[in-house]
Amino acid sequence: MSIWKTKPLSVLLGEASESEKGLKRTLSSRSLVALGVGAIIGAGLFSLTGIAAADHAGPAVTISFILAAVGCAFAGLCYAEFASMIPVAGSAYTYSYATMGEFMAWIIGWDLVLEYALGAATVGVSWSRYLLELLAKYDIHLPPDLICSPWETLTLSNGTVINGGIVNLPAIFIVSLLSLLLIKGTKESASLNNFLVVIKVAVVIIFIVLGWKFIDPTNYTPYIPENTGVFGQFGWSGIAAGAGTVFFAFIGFDAVSTAAQEAKNPQKGMPIGILGSLIICTLLYVLFSHVMTGLVPYYKFAGDAKPAATAFAVTGYDFLQTGLIVAILAGYTSVMLVMLMGQSRVFYTMSKDGLLPPFFSEIHAKFRTPWKTNLFFLVFVSLFAGLVPVSDLGHMVSIGTLLAFVLVCIGVMVMRKKMPDAPRAFRTPWVPFVPVAGIVICLALMYSLPNESWARLVVWMALGIVIYFVYGKKNSKLNNPDK
Repeated sequence: MSIWKTKPLSVLLGEASESEKGLKRTLSSRSLVALGVGAIIGAGLFSLTGIAAADHAGPAVTISFILAAVGCAFAGLCYAEFASMIPVAGSAYTYSYATMGEFMAWIIGWDLVLEYALGAATVGVSWSRYLLELLAKYDIHLPPDLICSPWETLTLSNGTVINGGIVNLPAIFIVSLLSLLLIKGTKESASLNNFLVVIKVAVVIIFIVLGWKFIDPTNYTPYIPENTGVFGQFGWSGIAAGAGTVFFAFIGFDAVSTAAQEAKNPQKGMPIGILGSLIICTLLYVLFSHVMTGLVPYYKFAGDAKPAATAFAVTGYDFLQTGLIVAILAGYTSVMLVMLMGQSRVFYTMSKDGLLPPFFSEIHAKFRTPWKTNLFFLVFVSLFAGLVPVSDLGHMVSIGTLLAFVLVCIGVMVMRKKMPDAPRAFRTPWVPFVPVAGIVICLALMYSLPNESWARLVVWMALGIVIYFVYGKKNSKLNNPDK
């Protein structure tokens, strides 16, 4: 048994054609773009923009977004080629299995838990912060012990400071609700996502248009604050650190690729969904962050989990404040929906390959969704959302996402060498320049993240390697065809 054995492309394509036994093909190109926009516009825009500006980049957080988007564009082009070649659920895990072998596929599949599951937990915490702000407007206040994790300090809108609660119950509530919706079906989930995407894109545009008139140019001076002497605290290193902080918000196109087996026409729809969502969201991100840091001095966003509401307050449009918060909650909801869906599809595919127990690939008889996987991640993600501080979650998600992008970029070059004549509905241009550039930028952004993120990544990966050799290798269908 070889841990480097690759899964033949013919086998992967055969799995993609077994649609009657597996997942329903219900997603159009438009739904795939909406799926990507749904995952991209969320915590990175409405919450982490303020953190990146206050702690790292200042008003130059706009440059941070451009830098992150460039890295994403290179990786996105590589994703698009793979998604058009291998329209199978599983995203980077599936692509790695076809190019770099089973062990690397396991590594990336295990890494994707950091990207999707903890990404959903991160957004769940931010969702709860905006919910508290909305409830406070109607003088509704939840018990302090039930709105904050034990290791977190939370400042409420009325000035009350909570130094650690028992659990973040609102975050657990929304994760559980969306997990149950995903069990009901992909079509129903996509319909809700499309509706939520329209709402939050409209709010982003309203914020940009109305806020632009109230920009104070003095807030842009200096545009790139001078470095404090510490790497990552302003200056150009701060711009890089800011890009690393907000990077996980760009995983929308990655989430699109996990739904390949549920796309009506994956060869056409995957590239459109991946690149279309990236282009739309990059433009909105840059304009939004430019307006936000023009409305309020960047340093006032320090520790603010709701910077969009803080910035919009200076416009005088008080009657729109509530609407803004409601739309942000809707936006966060769609992000979590896409991330939870993506995570369940990755584990579904790994289980079908024998690397995880059959439990994770059981399809509901009526709804035809991997319902037991959804229930598992309902519990897993809820624990992180309820008990872990948002800043720790965000950095773990970013480093996991960046590692996935690096391996996909490597995979495109490997596949071009091993299978140059394989049909490709979309071809990554300028190979090897594009994948190499993607690798370099993603590694640079990983380097800019805190040492704690690297330590957690190493521990998480070590745990995954143990599980692979104890269970995955022995039960792999590729290496043990008789099982």
